[in-house]
Amino acid sequence: MAERRVFAGPAVRRVRREAGLTQAAMAEALDISPSYLNLIEHGQRPLSATVIVRLAERFGFDAAKLGAEELPGGLAGLRRRLADPRFADLGIGAEEVESWLQTAPATAAAFARLFDAAPEGGAEREGDAPEVTAVRRAIEKWRNHFPDLDARAEELADELRLAGGDLYGTISERLRTRHQLGIRILPADVMPDRLRWLDWHARQLMLNELLRPASRTFQAAATLAQVEAKSEIDALVAGAEFAESAAARLFERHLIHYFAAALMMPYSRFLRACDATGYDLLLLQRRFGAGYEQVAHRLTTLQRVGARGLPFFMLRIDRAGQGSKRYSGASQSPLVDGDARCPLWGVHEAFARPGEVVADLAELEDGSRWFTLSRLVAAPGATGSGMPARFAICVGVDAKVAAPLAAARGLDLMRAPATPIGLGCRRCTRAGCVQRSRPPLGRPLRFREGERGVSAFDFAGD
Repeated sequence: MAERRVFAGPAVRRVRREAGLTQAAMAEALDISPSYLNLIEHGQRPLSATVIVRLAERFGFDAAKLGAEELPGGLAGLRRRLADPRFADLGIGAEEVESWLQTAPATAAAFARLFDAAPEGGAEREGDAPEVTAVRRAIEKWRNHFPDLDARAEELADELRLAGGDLYGTISERLRTRHQLGIRILPADVMPDRLRWLDWHARQLMLNELLRPASRTFQAAATLAQVEAKSEIDALVAGAEFAESAAARLFERHLIHYFAAALMMPYSRFLRACDATGYDLLLLQRRFGAGYEQVAHRLTTLQRVGARGLPFFMLRIDRAGQGSKRYSGASQSPLVDGDARCPLWGVHEAFARPGEVVADLAELEDGSRWFTLSRLVAAPGATGSGMPARFAICVGVDAKVAAPLAAARGLDLMRAPATPIGLGCRRCTRAGCVQRSRPPLGRPLRFREGERGVSAFDFAGD
């Protein structure tokens, strides 16, 4: 809480009204003056850590619901939505946006939902099913960090280390002795469309032979999560209060995989290794016996209070630029939103440079800079045409805090030349882009007789 100022006037007002108290009565219960409480409720004073603790102790209030976390993407997400070209003529300033979120977070959240669901709006217009969007919001609310799962996984990892041997072997032995579950590796033609199959009746976990050693360990750890972290996972799913059962199941799967990764890469040991190696993903991959994608995802979860890692985002795209995984973590980066990707961004270069980690310093139209690392990975199995399934895995962090990365050493991240990119052609207003495939929203096309510019579309400026 000490890292940021928390304005939560409407939330505190709701607590007071639900308790049926006057400002004077609630101020007395919180050991503060009525005038101070009045300033808090009107968004003119932030909540101190002491008041937050008293709210939790005396009114049973969940501190995780405070402030901008109720809005997907928080303040940065709201700014990103209002930066849409359709609102360009309104001249909405940063202070006005912040004031809106502080004083009326519920209406800001309502606007975000309408924006995301509207044509040419957010993620849902680009193909995300409603249950996928609901799960993304739940993950964003937690910033993809689940303390209870991390603590339980770390405890179990220490216990397994004491048992000796490699992690896959100790997990296998624990499944066999404690849960009467054996593991069988089956030929690919026996399991052509499955990587893992847990047969409770036969008490067997069957794994596809195509899985690499790191993936076998991950799938065994996921099975252990289902039986040994069930209470923690069930509580998180119930707390999300999904309207659709499909969303609940999808969130449950995310949490199971989260626990598996946390078991392979225990929080404290992994964070120390990140600091020591400069977040060298290839080195971390070897040190923890994990896959590159597993390490990349784990980087987005390092948000433990008092022991935070860098605020990474992670994105997985296919050759067409479609995102099949995207986690903003604590970065609140707009680069993970939607399915439109700027072709100038270095993430696409990974498909042309297999085996390499492609570093890119990119600059958005608002001047923000992001340092990204991308690498091609192959998924087990093949596509319908027999081609291997390949994805580009990208992790990125705000250039302002990227100096500790080994890949960024020697670079002046705020002054070095950066790749000018946008958030997809429809949301980008950079003029004269030779790569442009569509005109931007809200900008009328312009035609000049006898002229042909380098871009396929010429459009009016502000």
